[in-house]
Order: sequence, then structure tokens, then C-alpha cells
Amino acid sequence: MKLQILQENLSNALNIASRFSSNKVQLPVLGNVLFSAKKSKLVISSTNLEISVSINVGAKVQEEGDLSIPSRVITELVGNLPHDTVDLETTKEQLKVATSSFASNVLGMNSNDFPKIPGSVVASKALTIKQKDFAAALMQVIFATSLDETRPILTGVLVLLDKSDLFLVATDGFRLSQKKIKLSSSSEKIKIVLPKAILSEIARVGGEDDLLFSIEEKEKQAVFGVGEIILSSRLLEGEFPDYEKIIPKSSSYKILADKEEVLRAVKLASIFARDNANIVKIKILKDSLKISAESGQSGNQETKVDAKVEKTGDFDLEIAFNYKYLEDFLHSVVGEEVQMEFSGPTTAGVFRDSIDMSYLHLIMPVRVQG
Repeated sequence: MKLQILQENLSNALNIASRFSSNKVQLPVLGNVLFSAKKSKLVISSTNLEISVSINVGAKVQEEGDLSIPSRVITELVGNLPHDTVDLETTKEQLKVATSSFASNVLGMNSNDFPKIPGSVVASKALTIKQKDFAAALMQVIFATSLDETRPILTGVLVLLDKSDLFLVATDGFRLSQKKIKLSSSSEKIKIVLPKAILSEIARVGGEDDLLFSIEEKEKQAVFGVGEIILSSRLLEGEFPDYEKIIPKSSSYKILADKEEVLRAVKLASIFARDNANIVKIKILKDSLKISAESGQSGNQETKVDAKVEKTGDFDLEIAFNYKYLEDFLHSVVGEEVQMEFSGPTTAGVFRDSIDMSYLHLIMPVRVQG
């Protein structure tokens, strides 16, 4: 392998690839990135066996070849070089890295030891989604995934494709987020659960490119392509909960309120709620909400927030929530107002962005004695 490449392009690719490498002692090769010089590009790959990445970087290739190199070493080395043309050349299992004022030899490993990972997406078999829309949708869903590894299926996001509607759903058992994306074309039905890690990486990849998405059923993995980056991940196995059963079909109260006012009230309540199991209470009044919290150690507070209230029930309502869940939802809202629907003190509250009815969020209330 012998080639020339711009330092900035190489460094950017390595910064992405290094996030996927692993330090598993029993498999040292997973701590490496794979360099493959082909025609007019350098392909940089890495994997931790759960998720993988392959990045195409333009280069002036004089000799094709490949070698795997320690991820940390090459990433730090290239990152500290000046913006210049970098010469890369392999001799046996060594990589020579040179610029006009610098030279280094990095010890590598035979590329045959590196795991095989997807390097492309077959466009004819792939679903096409606007990357910007998909990334925005993920930010409304990912935060509701579970951190409890004893229920792995809840640590991922359910991806449902029904004709031209794509649904993303996540739940940790205490809250649930659902986002619907309308596609320009219809496709066959898909129902899979993807790990949070791969979706977080997709959300980080910016740009206006289309996102290509395909399922490789035989290998039980999903492959994504955006620009010059190919991401792949294993599918999570297990049965995702039948979430539709817990979505309330009707409500006794519908409330419309200013997002920033509600968020400020929740933040004020959280100062005292932290000492009381994170509990904040929302009392619905005629034309306002009273958001309060109390602590046996610190004291108490309440904030009144003006709201438009539609009441169909014949009872007054005070409902309690974990303030962290309320904050997470409010931070995900794009519009200036939030819509809330409540049926009772023990039924899931329904929360929406007033300008985005394709986004639905549920939060289970906290049972408060007395």
C-alpha cells in the first residue's frame, strides 16, 4: 500500500472510526482500524463486533493494499500533524507515516485477522430516508431507551415500516416515545429493534445526504449508508412490548401551555423534588397549571403557569411525575407550546409538541400516598 492523502480528511475519518474500536484483551485486533487502499480511495474500517463503520476517503493511490493499525496510536498521531499531505506506505506489517517534516513507523497486524464488515449498501434493495429528518426523529426517541441491561430489548429502538410510514419507538417501562416519518415511497413491512449505539452514531452524522437503510436478514444486521460512511449493526433479539395497548384512547383534560414556562416551573420544582424521589405534582386549575414540589429537608414551592384547559371529566385532577422525565420531553420539543392530555392520576400522561402531531410521548405517573 502506498498513497497520499490530506491530513484533515484522514484525521476526520479516524476520529469517527476510533469510536467503534474495542479494547477487548482476548481480541486485540478489535483495537485496530483497517486501512484498505483501493483505486482512488482509502477505506478506513473499525468494529467492536456489535457495530461497525467503513469510511471512504479520497486519496492518490499508487499501490493498493491493506493493513490494520492500532486505533489510538494512528488517531492521535495523525490528529497532531499539521494540515499537509500525508504519505502512507506499508512494508510488511509496518505503516510508514510521513509529511514534509515528520516520519514515523507504526506497527500493524495482518489484515486477514480483521473481521469482515459491510462496506456498501445495495441501493436497489435499500430504503431511502432524508438523513436530516431521520436524525431529528432519533433525538425525539433515543432518550426514552432503557439503561437496564437485564432487559436488552428495551435498550434499543423499535423500527416499524408499514407501507410509506416509518415508526420509531422507544420505552424504558416508565415512559415511551413514538415518532412517525412519512416516506416518499412505500416498502414491504419491517419490524426490527436496533441498538441505541448505532442510532446515536447516525444522529451524529450531519449533512444533507440521503440515508440508505437495508436489512440483511441472513446476517441479522442492519446496514446504513450516508455520504461516504457505511454503518452496520447487529439486530437486538427478543419481543418488544405491545406498546399500543398503553396509549390512552381518550382523555378527561387537554392542556395547551407555553413550553418555556412549563420547563421553568419544572426546573424550579426540581430543586426540592431531588430530596423527595424526584416527584413533582401538576394540579390542573380552570385556566392554569400549578406545578409544585416539597421536601422534608429543604422546604417547598409552587409555580403557576397560564394554560388553555379543556375539561370533559367531572373531577379535579392532581397528577405526579418524575421531573427528569418531564425535562427530557420538554427539551425534545421544537414548538413554542406543549399539549398535555390526562385521564386520571394513575393513567399515562400524553405529551405532544404543538407543531408536530407525528411525535407522541407518554409518561407514567408516580403514585403518591395521600
